[in-house]
Amino acid sequence: MKSIWHAASLLNESSGRAVNSIDWFMFNLFDPVYLLFVIPGLLLGIWAQIKLSHAYGKYSQVPVESGLSGAEAAREILDQAGLTQVPVEEIPGHLSDHYDPMKRALFLSSDNFNGRTVAAVGVAAHESGHALQHQAAYGLFNMRMALVPATQFASMACFGIIFLGFVLRMAFFMKLLWLAVALFAVTTLFQLVTLPVEYDASRRAKEQLFRLGLVHESERTGVSKVLDAAALTYVAALVTSIMTLLYYITLARDSRR
Repeated sequence: MKSIWHAASLLNESSGRAVNSIDWFMFNLFDPVYLLFVIPGLLLGIWAQIKLSHAYGKYSQVPVESGLSGAEAAREILDQAGLTQVPVEEIPGHLSDHYDPMKRALFLSSDNFNGRTVAAVGVAAHESGHALQHQAAYGLFNMRMALVPATQFASMACFGIIFLGFVLRMAFFMKLLWLAVALFAVTTLFQLVTLPVEYDASRRAKEQLFRLGLVHESERTGVSKVLDAAALTYVAALVTSIMTLLYYITLARDSRR
């Protein structure tokens, strides 16, 4: 069973599925205004995924000069911060890397756990950055943790409203539209808090990598491109969520007229 925090680390994906499910429902209402709201986030999301795939694919082929694996780099960062009790473990999946504050453990996908590349070390350092945030009681990190239960509930409730909307038709959905807006606002808030948390983790990662000499100055560009491309996916998720929320607010207001 996945931990609560791992579920939280996937909430952008799960809330994205909620967005897509509601979006699919609204598409079937043939509302052309909807497209005006979602296209910016959709295009940004596609661009972000292309950039991430390109950056990670490129720098996962570039050996890191220190010869360290992602797991070894993470271990060094954690040990130097006094986090010797935080384990670094290998998990299956592609880019399934995450830090679990409930278990106080860092999990790296096989490619990044064993890889001795600029990309692997960069991703491992980023996840170590979350452990450093936890140690420092970083405010937004703690806020994100506190939002996890509410966000999980809101995502599940959105699915429930969508299902009932299908069964009971449009009239019922419109009656619960403001409730759907409130629930969706919770997931948007979670993504809003997540964005600076991710950027701060990358900042901490790059700071430790160069301070400890785990990567050389000539590798700074590669590390930055991988981490910046990953962060852009969170920007796209936030933009999509905000624009979708604005659409539902507009729809709810118009329904009262």
